[in-house]
Amino acid sequence: MKLFRISCFIFGLGMFMLGGCQTTETIVETTTKKSKSPFAVMFDTSKVFSSNLTGFALYDPQEDTLIYGHNEGRYFTPASNTKLFTFYAGLKLLPDSIRALEYVVRGDSLIFWGTGDPSFLHPEFGNGSVYQFLKNREEQLYYSDSNFKSKRFGPGWAWDDSNYYYQTEKSPLPMYGNTATFTIEEVKRRQVVTTDSGLAVSPPIFRSYINKEVKKIPNDPILFRGFTNNEFEYKPQADTKRYTIDKPYHYTPELITDMLTDTLGKSVTYLRDITKPDSAQVIYSIKSDTAYKRMLLPSDNFIAEQLLLVAAAELGNPLNSDSTIEKMSNEYFDVLPDKPQWVDGSGLSRYNMFTPRSIIHLLWLIDDEFTEDKNLFHLFPAGGESGTIKDWYLPAEGDKPYVFAKTGTLSNNHSLSGYLITESGRKLIFSFMNNHYVTSTSVVKEEMEKILRFIHSRL
Repeated sequence: MKLFRISCFIFGLGMFMLGGCQTTETIVETTTKKSKSPFAVMFDTSKVFSSNLTGFALYDPQEDTLIYGHNEGRYFTPASNTKLFTFYAGLKLLPDSIRALEYVVRGDSLIFWGTGDPSFLHPEFGNGSVYQFLKNREEQLYYSDSNFKSKRFGPGWAWDDSNYYYQTEKSPLPMYGNTATFTIEEVKRRQVVTTDSGLAVSPPIFRSYINKEVKKIPNDPILFRGFTNNEFEYKPQADTKRYTIDKPYHYTPELITDMLTDTLGKSVTYLRDITKPDSAQVIYSIKSDTAYKRMLLPSDNFIAEQLLLVAAAELGNPLNSDSTIEKMSNEYFDVLPDKPQWVDGSGLSRYNMFTPRSIIHLLWLIDDEFTEDKNLFHLFPAGGESGTIKDWYLPAEGDKPYVFAKTGTLSNNHSLSGYLITESGRKLIFSFMNNHYVTSTSVVKEEMEKILRFIHSRL
């Protein structure tokens, strides 16, 4: 099928003749006068869209027609819409299950390497296969990260976001989602150890990394980690209520072996320089779809970044996001209308740049990977029902969701791209991208919702 055939979609709509073309403003000739497409009118008269840079594309895959475009060929900062590229990379490069560990046995020693698998001891996955494998082995355990060739942050990431859960470091063997969980409480629970000040820590090994004596600037966070270490500075006098917070930890191989030793109850030693042989055996963990769903619904940056490393491992490459991006760009994304500028897995970087019409084409490629008996929509946030659009794009009472789409938000940028089901039963693909606004994101979403509701009810 040739995507983006340049054609106009014309049908009666009350007093209008609704026309949609690839141009950003379509004038449809009638027998008496020229009239604008209702889409052109809505975009042109919107004070919200006119005050920022907005791109939009709406495509009918059944008719192979671009119904309407507005700045659809311009590049935008996509934020977490970047995860759609990571998702497609997973669909093309990963098997049904995630590669978890690679290992060799040499005499009474077992040497293992991580693959970037994000599920190990992750509280949301509850899969203990890797843990049980390491726990039950009789050999002496040795950990190596000689296959890890990635920087801990992606290009263009904000250094001052390193203290927040949404920007964890990339690592070859993630544990607990690469975060430590701190909770203000007075009781002991399983795997939670409470400090004298009432600060509970999980995993408990991080208890020794808390420093309560540091003098802090008044506006500093209650809990703050150093940029290049794992010293957590804590202000107990500022705690007035119970709360839980996840803080990224700084990856070092020594920390990982300490954590493994602590959680496995057996010694794990770090080997600095040992090459992973091609004959290394592989064990797998969670289903790939489980990882995709966790990445897409709550827009999990950690999962997205680690999946690019897992894909590199699956290709037999060192753990580096660039090799996965290069593979996909050269072999799968040469068909996109506009060459993507893709630099990370999550969209944290503002160096990512895509056009709405390329996002549309990507969504069509993703849709083509799924058959009727394998539902794509359960992996996407659903308007009024799940994920990052649970409170937006609500269907009418008693109706099913009509928007299934991935959000993308950075300060002054918001995108929404995915699939829309009309009242008449048509499945359409759309991409909405907004950059450089200074109003609240809610105002932009409200304006987007007007357009999407119009499409749902009229097309």
